[in-house]
Amino acid sequence: MISLPPRACVSVVPRTLAHRWPLVSEVLFAACELGVFDLLSEAPEPLGSAAVAVRLGTSSHGTQLLLDTCVSLKLLRVETSRGKALYQNTELSSTYLVRASPKYQGNMLLYLARTTYLCWGHLAQAVRDGKNQYQEAFGVPSNELFTAIYRSEGERVQFMRGLQEVWSVSGRAVLEAFDLSPFRLICDVGGCSGALAKECTALYPGCRVTVFDTPDVVRAAKEHFSFLEDDRIRFWEGDFFEDPLPEAELYVLARVLHDWSDARCAHLLARIRQACKPGGAVLVIESLLDADGRGPLTTQLYSLNMLVQTEGRERTPAQYLALLGPAGFRDVRYRRTGGLYDAILGRTGLPAGCS
Repeated sequence: MISLPPRACVSVVPRTLAHRWPLVSEVLFAACELGVFDLLSEAPEPLGSAAVAVRLGTSSHGTQLLLDTCVSLKLLRVETSRGKALYQNTELSSTYLVRASPKYQGNMLLYLARTTYLCWGHLAQAVRDGKNQYQEAFGVPSNELFTAIYRSEGERVQFMRGLQEVWSVSGRAVLEAFDLSPFRLICDVGGCSGALAKECTALYPGCRVTVFDTPDVVRAAKEHFSFLEDDRIRFWEGDFFEDPLPEAELYVLARVLHDWSDARCAHLLARIRQACKPGGAVLVIESLLDADGRGPLTTQLYSLNMLVQTEGRERTPAQYLALLGPAGFRDVRYRRTGGLYDAILGRTGLPAGCS
């Protein structure tokens, strides 16, 4: 379930600045944390740096430097009126960095700033020992992976909101990769806040979705997320490695398998195959590596992120086939969406009318 930020946000960095990415990332994180883009969005007209500093409660010197750097990164526009620089959002920041936007990605960026980025500071050590870096970054053992990932209720909710934002941009593409309309009963395994389930019921109105996740996640989902009034979505608590899975025709594993080793993935897929109704299927949603594993670059970076934050990795289509086949799934096909995430469908048998 861990990932780097959506490509739309990363792409604001000109290629010529690649060697400065760590500094650029901090600029983006700071502007989001301080609320620069929200302030400029709410203002009735462009603002000068002094006005921004007063409203944010920040230093005038630091604010000026931050705003001008955001202009260079094409996150802000500036115009000069009577010798005074006035700032406003660009289309990119208005779309992805303003809270009121339906495609807002700020919670995921703040999670990256406070958790992922700190783990990446120990990338060399992760390469040396082949393990995630929660112990080095936070002094937290990672034998219970998601206990280490969340670490607090605030961190859990931040991450859940970040996933909600990811699916607001990428959810429809992965759910449209195959025609899922024949599947009426769906289980989103590790479905977190239910954000992907919401996309699913919007796209396929005839389906019902059970979101399966740990008790703490289910409790947070019910407490902090407002779309749970949809009676086609229900929540089921449990550990997907150990507890009984809800019965379903289609099981969705969205950004789940990349968190785990091959052995753990094989175990989970075998459990899903056993629980799956006759003629059912599994939909795996992940960012696919090229056949040789040397691209796309974004997916390679995701795979390094799995190294520093989980016990898993990103995989090629052939590597997913090698996991799905022995678990009992046949007619395994994959489709690239052209976005951040791709789709792999494996069936236990071919339901009538499904293509």
